[in-house]
Amino acid sequence: MQERGDLESLIETFEQQDEQLENARVLLELADEAGGDRASVEEARELVEDVESTVQTLEKRRMFGGEHDDNNAILSINAGAGGTESQDWAEMLLRMYLRYIESQDWDAEITDRQDGEEAGIKSIDILVEGDYVYGTLKAENGVHRLVRISPFDSSNRRHTSFAGVDVAPEIDDDIEIEINDSDINVDTFRASGAGGQHVNRTESAVRITHHPSGIVVQCQNERSQHKNRSMARKILRSKLYEREMERREEKAAEKYEQQNDVDFGSQIRSYVLHPYQQVKDLRTEVTLNNVESVLDGEIHEFIEAYLLQEETADDEPEADDEVPPQ
Repeated sequence: MQERGDLESLIETFEQQDEQLENARVLLELADEAGGDRASVEEARELVEDVESTVQTLEKRRMFGGEHDDNNAILSINAGAGGTESQDWAEMLLRMYLRYIESQDWDAEITDRQDGEEAGIKSIDILVEGDYVYGTLKAENGVHRLVRISPFDSSNRRHTSFAGVDVAPEIDDDIEIEINDSDINVDTFRASGAGGQHVNRTESAVRITHHPSGIVVQCQNERSQHKNRSMARKILRSKLYEREMERREEKAAEKYEQQNDVDFGSQIRSYVLHPYQQVKDLRTEVTLNNVESVLDGEIHEFIEAYLLQEETADDEPEADDEVPPQ
């Protein structure tokens, strides 16, 4: 019923644009008959501009044609090797994404956070809710590289830090992801950090280990162990689904010899603060020099370029497709 409603709304939008273009055509004919009536011409111009704006919105919506692009998403950030440097970089990325999420009028809920010993974060999981969240944020999947003069180095040397960003769709209950109880261990422990006496005195935090995949998730944000357990299972289901999708994509990539290694040597974006200032996406070649604005959450240009590039790639004919003679 939801899919039907979306399709009916889309058809209605197309029909409305056709009607507006027809009205603009009639207005221009009337203006011509009246010897160039400026009011009619201006009204026709406004109608056409409205249609153009709507078509641009529809074009962006077409980029979100993936099976789960309209789902909420689990955004995970993990500090790479490098201790405090990478942990501080992971927290900088967290701030960047929270600013971007706020600019999109989405909602964010931190489900698990592991702070670094001195500064920053080791890892964090965030449930992001809104329109086409996964379809948008999937562009951020990968390794992010930072080059800067370290604030933690008394010798003011330049350091390179890495952090991994992982985005998985939140899987609805009607999608079957089988989790056998025999395949998991569920541990409870006392939550760390702020949360009040109840949270810190009771074993409300939950950690689930899925042995076949090696995935470990934990949740300690809620006061109730039951709520934390439910959220942890939801995150596990999402990560298992993402793992399966990655496996299928890897098989397809192997078929066409396009497999890329996913490690800290294959970053998707570089953020350079010294000796010059520049952010460059290595997949799309989009380069911006206003690093402060990017770190304040202005990353939409990178995301849109990536999504447009992926859409163009999907539209290209496969190698086996025969091109008819002209």
